Amino acid sequence: MNLKKITFLLVFITSYLGLVAQNTVGVISYNQNDTYNALTLFTSQTETYLINSCGEAVNQWTSAYPSGHAVYLLEDGSLLRAGRVGNTTLSIGGAGGIIEKYDWDGNITWTYTISSDTELQHHDIFPMPNGNILVLVLNVMSSAEAIQAGRNPNLITDGVLYNEQILEIEPVGTNQANIVWEWNIKDHLIQDFDATKDNFGVVEDNPQLLDINFLGGLSGSANWLHMNSIQYNENLDQIVMSSRHLSEIYIIDHSTTTSEASSNLGGTYGKGGDLLYRWGNPQAYKQGTQSDQKLFGQHYPHWIPDGLPNAGQLILYNNGFTRTPSFSEIFILTPPTTAPGVYDYTSNTAYGPATTDYTYTNPDDPTNFFSRILSSAQMLPNGNILICDGDSGYFFEIDTNDNIVWEYINPTGTSGIMAQGDDPEAVPNTVFRATKYSLDHPAFTGRDLTPGNPIELNSENNAPCDVLSTEEFSIQDVAIYPNPASDIININSSRSINRIEVYNSLGALILQVNDTHKINVSNFDSGIYFLRISSNTRSITKKIIKH
Repeated sequence: MNLKKITFLLVFITSYLGLVAQNTVGVISYNQNDTYNALTLFTSQTETYLINSCGEAVNQWTSAYPSGHAVYLLEDGSLLRAGRVGNTTLSIGGAGGIIEKYDWDGNITWTYTISSDTELQHHDIFPMPNGNILVLVLNVMSSAEAIQAGRNPNLITDGVLYNEQILEIEPVGTNQANIVWEWNIKDHLIQDFDATKDNFGVVEDNPQLLDINFLGGLSGSANWLHMNSIQYNENLDQIVMSSRHLSEIYIIDHSTTTSEASSNLGGTYGKGGDLLYRWGNPQAYKQGTQSDQKLFGQHYPHWIPDGLPNAGQLILYNNGFTRTPSFSEIFILTPPTTAPGVYDYTSNTAYGPATTDYTYTNPDDPTNFFSRILSSAQMLPNGNILICDGDSGYFFEIDTNDNIVWEYINPTGTSGIMAQGDDPEAVPNTVFRATKYSLDHPAFTGRDLTPGNPIELNSENNAPCDVLSTEEFSIQDVAIYPNPASDIININSSRSINRIEVYNSLGALILQVNDTHKINVSNFDSGIYFLRISSNTRSITKKIIKH
């Protein structure tokens, strides 16, 4: 049993401001000073949960379908989720088939199914800024089509080949959609196997194309690419995707028309739908050897959003699948560019960078941190990183010194909800991805964020946990004025006030005062802050704005 698994059963003793836990599921450890205080979203089985740092459920959505992996909280408080319909013809890991949208209260407002004998939505979707949705879809190429495209017939072991497709759909009504854009990998292939077939050329001279006969050391199964992620950058109008089986990430242009996306001309970057950038395994385009491979079955490459540390760089979870010894890493890297979105490449070499800007591994022993499948990493506003070790349903947050400041184990699995004391290794509790949403996220505006109970059973045995959240007494009990303010803020309450804490937008405590009904914010920087107002054992949180 490796160290990561052993920690599930250990007693964690944190600082006096942290949680002292003896839990086997739910919150395992919690350093309240250094954790980024936010709400964490994840989906498991048919349920999607939004929890606070104490593991208490702030909201929950229930679907008729098991998880199809991807889930997003939208700015209007809606939930966008993929579900698994159980397609028996196209049965792959990560299978989905239906996209669902729920309002904050759990009412379903829109669904759309992509599942048949010839096509299937799988793994990931992405909500676009314009309200459309990017969808990752596989569809079937017959053996004859694959051979005509240049596949070696000896490498068609399943009789068919899967083309990977990205659709942009516009939701219509309650269960319809218009396809407004389309991209297919089958339009951007190369092969040097058969000069009488399509796509024949020199692989090493054409890194903008994908070699249809490169299998990443795996078999010639129909699911030869196993794309597991698509993410979008609005500033660049580009999409980054991930191929688990080839251990590469790819960036393509989204500014094209569908016609241009099928060619090597058009779009902002003049390359049509060809690959603008690729990284992770230069063997795939004959510009390296096994020793040059950097990615091994990776998940969730995405651009770090504006306003966060390392904004514009790529962050991903490198699973370590197929390498010996097996261990996982978190990478942050900067693709070389000559202009924003224009990637620098020197002929007959591998795409850079040669090294990452940042790498996280377990500091004691790299093999103690490993997830063969699933998983994610997210940069947080305070510089921390939230990591989801997917095959164990284990979330942990590290600070800028790589110290673990928060740990959580998903208490739900294939046999239901676990109780404190249960062994999470005994029940599959996998999670595709975990995402933190800041307390000032637009989805939470005007919402009741009063936390309920932790998800796990026997949670009354949990150690006490104190978190910045709205709880226990109503909004009507407290009045704050003026708000916005430039100097003095007054607090009127029907209850006595014992303590007022002020947290900045990063969740850090910056001021605490006792037995008062006013605070002076004149020395604060302009921006959003959160007041936590406590009365005996009751507390409430309100947002204020400093001019």
